[in-house]
Amino acid sequence: MFDTFPRLRRTGMAAVTIGAAGLLFAGCTTTTPPKSSTSTSEQRQSLNSAANATLSRLYEASPQSKDLVARAKGVLVFPDVLSGSFIVGAEHGKGVLRVGGANAGYYSTTAGSIGFQAGAQSKAMILLFMTDESLNKFRNSSGWTVGADATVAVVNVGATGRIDTNTAQQPVVGFVMNNGGLMAGVSLAGTKISKLDP
Repeated sequence: MFDTFPRLRRTGMAAVTIGAAGLLFAGCTTTTPPKSSTSTSEQRQSLNSAANATLSRLYEASPQSKDLVARAKGVLVFPDVLSGSFIVGAEHGKGVLRVGGANAGYYSTTAGSIGFQAGAQSKAMILLFMTDESLNKFRNSSGWTVGADATVAVVNVGATGRIDTNTAQQPVVGFVMNNGGLMAGVSLAGTKISKLDP
């Protein structure tokens, strides 16, 4: 019976310590300046500039891609998809959809993965909707997932920068780039894309 009070005291101290640590970490997150301090229009202007730069990089890596982009009914550009993993990974990024050369909406992308590499990396992702049907299905969806709602044929680019013609004829075509250039053998299956609020 006399041992009960020290045990309760220890339990109470542990609860107070955990609570204080939670407040400390919560306090840390509130003392950093919020990312939303820039206006939505400024964020979108920055995203539009990044999308232009991403398309320019794509054209340098594969000049033939410029014609493919020009023929697309819609072009969705995610300039900066960040991924981090340690056994279980996650990806997230924001992008802009262009139809007829004009901005037609803003989207976010998320994906999960399982792998054994630790660390974070960034990549760019470009999706081309080559038919009106594929574009309309994408735009009318409340949430669109690669593999479930449509198959995305990731373009294979040869050493000379030429695009595999069979891949280029698919309804939805994708390019993935990192700092080293176009990535080959990449699967986008499971990638989820959602429209951001206007």
